[in-house]
Amino acid sequence: MAPFECPNCRRLNHFEVRVCPACAFTLGYDPGLVQLLFLGDGATTWRDANGNPHELKVCANNDAHEICNWLVSIHDDTPFCRACRHNRTIPDLTVATVPERWAIIEAAKRRMFHTLIRLGLPLETKAEEQQHIQGLAFDFLYDPSAETAGRAKVLTGHDGGVITLNLIEADDVERERIRRTMGEPYRTVLGHFRHEVGHHYWSRLIENDPDELEACRAIFGDDSVDYAQALANHYAGSGTVWTNEYVSVYATSHPWEDFAETFAHYLHMVDTLATIGGFSMRMAPFPGPESHPAAAIAFDPYTASTDQLAAQMVPFSFALNTINRSMGQRDLYPFHLSPAITAKIDYVNGLIAKAAGRR
Repeated sequence: MAPFECPNCRRLNHFEVRVCPACAFTLGYDPGLVQLLFLGDGATTWRDANGNPHELKVCANNDAHEICNWLVSIHDDTPFCRACRHNRTIPDLTVATVPERWAIIEAAKRRMFHTLIRLGLPLETKAEEQQHIQGLAFDFLYDPSAETAGRAKVLTGHDGGVITLNLIEADDVERERIRRTMGEPYRTVLGHFRHEVGHHYWSRLIENDPDELEACRAIFGDDSVDYAQALANHYAGSGTVWTNEYVSVYATSHPWEDFAETFAHYLHMVDTLATIGGFSMRMAPFPGPESHPAAAIAFDPYTASTDQLAAQMVPFSFALNTINRSMGQRDLYPFHLSPAITAKIDYVNGLIAKAAGRR
């Protein structure tokens, strides 16, 4: 996402900021205005960059745990922000290592929610669930066996609109160990959220719409194939080859996973390009046989066509990977956008535009 200005002193800040390092004013993020506000008037009133007051309060998770920097309307029927109100279970905060890990989890979740809100996707809670409208909820669980026995009993996943996340994923060492064990090129907390919410939107937007289900199957394959057996075959090393038809090895396991991986990849692209655009970055033309014109984000990534996204992702991802290698890090974007993968991303893009009322 684009960087956010402090509304008091104009300093650029990261999305997670709670106090501006330049002017020391308390800051809060309003997802409705898509901007930071500052707490002025002797810490009594939230104001925007023009000094206008707003009837807002801090999220209850900030009051109780200092874990959230989002704001809530004083007229809302819940004290929780747009992201935190979806929490069904929070971890046991009496365990010493849990609060810090939960903070990492929540920060990643807020980044995902920022994207979902900007895209205009429906976001019902479990309390708002209706027939054929599945609410979204989160269970964040601490599983000590993951550290003591080296094997987690709580698995990250999605079921019936509930996304479960094992807090061990917030530990860099353990997450890297799991990544290497699974043979994955990429594993992050934010990536987990983007993948699992893809499963939610398959259920929310496709499963109960016969026409959409048929269109999805034409792109991703027959999802009626036994899911449990497909995953068992995948983890047993069934010999499925990762080809240019799939964005990841895991996407080859079952059409549901292919959709979720593609959905996550679309969110990766949108947010990465929105961040680049927020800094007004430009690139010189690429020379050689795979030449590319000068790259610049002259569009809104949250409403852009797939062609626009893919055309800019190719040169900028090469530059980002080069920067990472300069710091001795793995490629930031270890993926390849083949025509088949781009076609799947285009389906996801169209599905989201339709859900948001843009198509």
